[in-house]
Amino acid sequence: MNKTLINRIKTSFHEVFKTEPLIIFSPGRINIIGEHTDYNDGYVFPAAIDKGIVVAIGNSNSNNSRAFAVDKDEIVKFSLSDLKPSAEGNWENYVFGVIAELQNRSKTICNFNIAFGGDIPGGAGMSSSAALENGVVFGLNELFDLRLKKEDMVLISQKAEHNYVGVKCGIMDQYASMFGIKNNALLLDCRTVKSKPYEINFNDHELILINTNVKHSLSDSAYNDRRSVCESVAERLKVKALRDATEYDLGTIKDELTPENYLKALFVIQENNRVVKASKAIEAGNLKTLGALMYASHYGLKNQYKVSCEELDYLVEIARLNKYVLGARMMGGGFGGCTINLIAKTETESFKDFALQLYKNRFNKDCSIYSVSLSNGTGIIEQCQHYS
Repeated sequence: MNKTLINRIKTSFHEVFKTEPLIIFSPGRINIIGEHTDYNDGYVFPAAIDKGIVVAIGNSNSNNSRAFAVDKDEIVKFSLSDLKPSAEGNWENYVFGVIAELQNRSKTICNFNIAFGGDIPGGAGMSSSAALENGVVFGLNELFDLRLKKEDMVLISQKAEHNYVGVKCGIMDQYASMFGIKNNALLLDCRTVKSKPYEINFNDHELILINTNVKHSLSDSAYNDRRSVCESVAERLKVKALRDATEYDLGTIKDELTPENYLKALFVIQENNRVVKASKAIEAGNLKTLGALMYASHYGLKNQYKVSCEELDYLVEIARLNKYVLGARMMGGGFGGCTINLIAKTETESFKDFALQLYKNRFNKDCSIYSVSLSNGTGIIEQCQHYS
């Protein structure tokens, strides 16, 4: 855990609000495989990571509440009795959305102050938004003794993103951030919202992330569009969600769909099956099979679901040329962000140098490379205590 970050957020809270906060760490997440399956009631395979959001929260003695985004050096003052979404894209909507969802559940909260900041790289597809939402709801639950279960908090975070941010996300990001287990990934059934932990020990291999450092602007609208396509295809098939459909089922209505929408639905059905196969491969220690499934996932995301981009595809092709990289794929909603790569530890450093140089030559910009550890989920890291 980043002690420098924790101290920075705690000090910032103390300097602005002059009181002692409760400190929460809420992690970002990676997803080994299972993209765009969560809002189709399918399976995903995420893990919480050691990068995340630190939230400092405490009571306010004034007649309003304040939120301080430390990394942006911005403070927003607001009234709990007059909440409404701010301008599209503003960070405070994540905070407001959580508060609104708590009020919708008739939970009483009083005025409070909050400061937060993080070390999740921006636009990397590691779900800084879910980490923030979880940190806010967890902090408010502790501060005002709301007695919410973690399952409730995850749903509140998801609804906040739907209703205040305008992204109809599935449950994976919030769940992985809240329920993460150190050194484990979670096979999550997004219909039952139940998971099975799998201890991750890749022995001589490791996961690394390569960030394209691009985020193409159509990502949110394309995300909502694809969700709509999936829902309409499921409706035609007379099933609750594409999780319930087989490739054969989809073939029976192929003539009723545009070729593009047929391929999108086909991707979801195939990706869902890949997640289950991946969990069995990890359990059996069969990393070659896992890697092949990762490459197949990227192929589908690029050619069927069409949420990749030139930069992501180039990084996956670089990986494919290296025999020591067992698998690679884009991770996250798409149109930028990271690739996740399964690579032999002995070759990591030379592969990093190779990828950095080739990417720079091709796009005239730098990519960024991260190693991550698998972390526990959202929780208290420091109770209120007097500063020395």
